[in-house]
Amino acid sequence: MVQSVASTRAVALFRQHGGIMRMADVVRSGITRNTLYAMRDVGEVLQLARGLYRLAEMPPLAQSDLVTVAAKSPQAVIYLVSALSFHELTTQIPHEVWIAIPRNSEPPRLEFPPVRTSRLSDAAYCTGIEGHEIDGVTVRVYSPEKTLVDCFCRRNEVGLDVALEALKSYVSRRKVNVDLIMEYATKLRGIKAIRPYLEALL
Repeated sequence: MVQSVASTRAVALFRQHGGIMRMADVVRSGITRNTLYAMRDVGEVLQLARGLYRLAEMPPLAQSDLVTVAAKSPQAVIYLVSALSFHELTTQIPHEVWIAIPRNSEPPRLEFPPVRTSRLSDAAYCTGIEGHEIDGVTVRVYSPEKTLVDCFCRRNEVGLDVALEALKSYVSRRKVNVDLIMEYATKLRGIKAIRPYLEALL
């Protein structure tokens, strides 16, 4: 495949940014939309979502849906069942990416993957966020402890059986931080919801 000067520049630009870029950033860097569309049409870049592109030569994404959401919406935090799945605390297979955003924020507009968005208060949103590097993109995910508290606080939404399965899976691990769970549960007013189950398992 013979590359044009513009597409060669674009490939170099994508490589500098870990292989994934938003169209707005590409255009801002001096690459035209037509160049990007031409690269997409010949398979040099892949369109992950509206306005989000990935260099085709990059190795396959490890968790492509989470990476797509994180790249499109940097403020989104992987939440509830998707966070359980990320931490391998559930046998559930999420059919959409569950995310949390600040209360006054606009949810990301994605054609794919499907996203379920919850707006949280400042305290609930800011507590327990971890940053994980996946395929060159920082994906923000709530920690296992925060996720357990969230699931018990929203047990009517995720299902009590899912929350209990996750708690049992967490307790069976060597790395258990009960104090942190209780700290988060107290802060987020979920202590009554989780304490009886936690005490029964310990």
